[in-house]
Amino acid sequence: MQLTDEQRREAAAALLHAENTREWIDPITDTYPGADNDDAYAIGQYVTDAKVAAGRVVKGYKVGLTSKAMRSTSGATEPDYGTLFDNWFLDEGSIVPASILNVPLVEIEIVFVLKSDLGGPGTNAIDVMRATDFILPAIEVVDRRYNRRSTQAGVADSIADAASCGFIIVGGRPTKLTDVDIRHIGGALYLNGDIEESGTAAAVMGNPLNSVAWLARKLHEFGVTMSAGHAILSGSFIRARTIRPGDAIVADFGPLGQISFGVGLPEE
Repeated sequence: MQLTDEQRREAAAALLHAENTREWIDPITDTYPGADNDDAYAIGQYVTDAKVAAGRVVKGYKVGLTSKAMRSTSGATEPDYGTLFDNWFLDEGSIVPASILNVPLVEIEIVFVLKSDLGGPGTNAIDVMRATDFILPAIEVVDRRYNRRSTQAGVADSIADAASCGFIIVGGRPTKLTDVDIRHIGGALYLNGDIEESGTAAAVMGNPLNSVAWLARKLHEFGVTMSAGHAILSGSFIRARTIRPGDAIVADFGPLGQISFGVGLPEE
């Protein structure tokens, strides 16, 4: 820990202001050199507390940096996580205003919807299976509250900023874990009719069950338990791709169905 509690609260207030006003800020580690991951998780929790106090509802969590390649590129030694809120879940088929986006990237992944609470230091894949009601395919738009000229935002900056989550769109075909081998679920991302990326869920820590178990153990370190009804984004199994105004995005998960949305054009 490098920051004082006052500095953490200041950083949280700045991130919250940036999200509410779309006035993007410098990365936390630029403003507070030396801020580490513990500081970042504390900042993220202060943001969560402020949102909940203002009426937002926690709807789940996301796991990021689930691939070795992403961790290697970012210098991370383990995945990270962020909190998901009710206003971050958009309807399938939405046209997303370009004005709410900053530097958006799109990913595809699997969402676990819980039927019972999940947490504890010894949580494993079996516990995740028992706690899961069903899974859904999902698109995550990765975005950040940091300004565009900030090219050096690192892991701590992402952690403080809800693991760089922008919003989520889920598919409409719930599937039981007993009906699939989740490792072999495949997905393909199309931008404007052209296939850009494809992969299988095994790219997520060998099995997305492992990423959700990791999350349960990590949250326990901060005294947090995932609750029944929470949606858990388990991590992307493709490389994130940039999206721009006017783009049409489709994620095809084969038997699990398709998800689509579009990005609106800037207002003139």
